Amino acid sequence: MQNFDTVIERRGSHAMKWDGFAPVYQLESTEGILPMWVADMDLAAPDFVIEAIKKRLEHPIFGYTHVDEATNKAVQNWVKTHHNYEITAQDILFRSGVIPALANAIEALTAVGDTILISTPVYHPFYFVPTNLNRKLATCSLHEENGHYTFDFTAFEEALKTAQAYILCNPHNPGGMVWTKEDLQEIVRLCEKHNVLILSDEIHADLVFEGHTHTAIATLANPKNVITFMAPTKTFNLASIQSAFMIVPDEENRQKINAVYAATGHGAINVLAIEATRAAFEQGEAWRQDLLRYVEQNMDEVCTALNQLDGITAHKPNGTYLLWIDYRQTGFTEQEMMQRLLYTGKLALEPGTKYGEDGRGFLRMNLACSRATAREAITRFTKSLA
Repeated sequence: MQNFDTVIERRGSHAMKWDGFAPVYQLESTEGILPMWVADMDLAAPDFVIEAIKKRLEHPIFGYTHVDEATNKAVQNWVKTHHNYEITAQDILFRSGVIPALANAIEALTAVGDTILISTPVYHPFYFVPTNLNRKLATCSLHEENGHYTFDFTAFEEALKTAQAYILCNPHNPGGMVWTKEDLQEIVRLCEKHNVLILSDEIHADLVFEGHTHTAIATLANPKNVITFMAPTKTFNLASIQSAFMIVPDEENRQKINAVYAATGHGAINVLAIEATRAAFEQGEAWRQDLLRYVEQNMDEVCTALNQLDGITAHKPNGTYLLWIDYRQTGFTEQEMMQRLLYTGKLALEPGTKYGEDGRGFLRMNLACSRATAREAITRFTKSLA
């Protein structure tokens, strides 16, 4: 079992989370501030992934790459075993990240001026990727009650009437919801009724806590109507390795997506990403289980502590390592809350409006960290309210 209690110094390692957040928060100095914002872990990647990369580095040539049969098979087996989704090697299109893959699919399968629907609050690139591609963005608010989000399917269907594609976040970032099979079946029914393509970001699919089950929405739908986006990067802390894939069962959709991809001059994922992906999916299950237990314990401890603070409510998520904290009862504005956190608590969390206006009054905290770091976050958060 990996020792997740080890605190690893990340400053000076080109880490966006630790070395690059001054301009994000408009700070002259980040000295003494604990960053718990970007969704990568402060936990070491698995030893078996690191060893796979080291072994490849022993070969002195780094030419153009080809994703081999073993890596394809590792992805197929993982998706089938963990998500009951049986796919072929041809269905898998490797990309450098989920967001580049999402952009590729939007550009290939929708037209300029088409409407892309999102459910808010939601991961912020869902706002700018469609608009940067000259698509219209439509939003439909999720219903929130006590930090728990559900779909308003009446409003959702009304929004679908003018949309050509819908971006689903499953599990949900930032709210931590793992959508039920019944919810997903209704999304499929309504999208198929209105001929809306589903683009399903499932990058957090392997980070689901006990008592909840992730369902790949593609297992409930016509293969032509869903593109699924997954990656080993969130689960195994490999973001900068840049490995992701989309699952595209329909051949016509694959051809369109690959044509746009080729037109931009992109090639295969890099050779280290191939090695890391195969190692993670071939050897990663025991490590993943240990990680989930550890992060869930962080969640339990932090939620218990924060819920004792006046005006603060922290609901344990169904999955992800992201805690969505409700501070609306404090009466603080977002600017006031962020200033208290940054200047009094010395703690960098993400403001809720980063995920849309529906996120106002919330904060996102990343708890994929050592227990000592999680406890330090409690101390700093508490100090910020004093």
